[in-house]
Amino acid sequence: MSRAPRILVIVFALLCGALPARAAQDAALDRGTAITDPATLRELDDGKFRLDRMLLPERSADTPLANSELFAVPSMVPVRQAIDGEFDRYVARHGVSLPKETIGVGDGFDFQLFDRALAYSADTRFVLAGIVNRMDRTYAAEASCGEIRLIYRLTRVHKAAGDDASPPRLPMTLNLVLKAKGEGSAITCSEIADRWLAVPPAGTVAATDGRLDLIDYQNIDRIETNLQIAHAPKSSVRDFRTDYLLKVFRYDRSARAFMEAPMENQIDRARLLADDDLKREFRVWLLDPNNLAAFDRGTLLIPEKFLATSAIAPTPVGFDPSDLEPEFGLVHGEGAAFSEAEVVAALRKAAESGVRLQNIRSLAGFERRLNDVTCSGCHQTRGIGGFHFPGVDWMADKPSNSAVVPASPHFFGDQVRRRDILASLHDGKPPDYSRGFAGRPQSRGSAELAGTNYLDGWGAHCYVQGKPATNNDASFRDWTCAEGLSCQAAGKTSRIGMCFVKSR
Repeated sequence: MSRAPRILVIVFALLCGALPARAAQDAALDRGTAITDPATLRELDDGKFRLDRMLLPERSADTPLANSELFAVPSMVPVRQAIDGEFDRYVARHGVSLPKETIGVGDGFDFQLFDRALAYSADTRFVLAGIVNRMDRTYAAEASCGEIRLIYRLTRVHKAAGDDASPPRLPMTLNLVLKAKGEGSAITCSEIADRWLAVPPAGTVAATDGRLDLIDYQNIDRIETNLQIAHAPKSSVRDFRTDYLLKVFRYDRSARAFMEAPMENQIDRARLLADDDLKREFRVWLLDPNNLAAFDRGTLLIPEKFLATSAIAPTPVGFDPSDLEPEFGLVHGEGAAFSEAEVVAALRKAAESGVRLQNIRSLAGFERRLNDVTCSGCHQTRGIGGFHFPGVDWMADKPSNSAVVPASPHFFGDQVRRRDILASLHDGKPPDYSRGFAGRPQSRGSAELAGTNYLDGWGAHCYVQGKPATNNDASFRDWTCAEGLSCQAAGKTSRIGMCFVKSR
């Protein structure tokens, strides 16, 4: 195993210890783009944004539905069936690939499965952990002005007999993705953006400040789930590893149910590599100059015929391309979808045709973007244990760091870009929807992010600069560190690392 994952674990531990001290900075970054205040979320969860009230608007009971009842609701039955199927396939795959290791629920196994009974238990429910404005995704859904996401965290709501501890949160989130603008609504994207940018005074409850007035069950588009399907503790044959299962369920209004759906930009690597015709079609489509330009900007929407309906995101991963799965196998190796020569030629052709590429300026840049446009690749980058938004644990009696910090460095580093897009929508100007790589925010946010671990401060992702400068990879040569810090490579072959204090 390379040195990278160990470094990431150490850095994560140190960052988590520092995060509470940055609470004010984080709150400033997400003003107008997210609701993370614990008291506000508690009140919203007591109101119409409690999950069972969103899914069953006719329900008037004060007591929240436990998950044992929630997953028995007809609209949620397909969700449970699909998740159960993924568990069965995961166990079957590991039974073949790891014949000398065991897999099951409990500490006695090499691969310790998430106890799925907890997801369907009478003792658990999904608790509102955050609300995030994703109008920066209006390019993908113009008619609905992008999305608003209600993020719920699986929580045990009943304490065990004699247990004085707070009800523990469990490693699973459910995102209820809503259209920012409902069908038939006369409101404009500019007016919606205005409601979010007009941040209310401190102490104002979000339910009464106008941001959420237009949101109800009729805006529901889909459910996205992320759960820690298994954990392998460190052993004599491996360092620790945790796998996260990602799924999407689109709401079918005719069936009145959430149905399994392809995941946006989650390339079905195994199917592509097994089908030469499909692989060839995907290669031609992606390397087309127009599609390559959108791919570079991070706004590409890959056709569903190339996509998967589930993904496993392993954690931790390092900085070497070989650590980033599953998409790097599409470029390197026998039967790969792209040859290095084809990618280099396509980049040259795009430049000659007048396409100005902002991020992908090399083969390595192409590979990294091929990974981080996917759900699994993005979740592997600067996440908190496989999640980008764990949310604040407002039910905890004595919150720990992981309960206080609502989101990952990737999330906070992207807020300046998202707020810029909201401002453009508000002003009626064409927004710049482009984004940098998941590991490094675009430089347009450098004035606000400069010196932070989100951009070039301690712990930021960076590139080891070589001499002469012509030896530096054009996709990453701008990934520098603030004064007093140096970039220290984490992998054996990669020059991408993290900013740390210069050694004397």
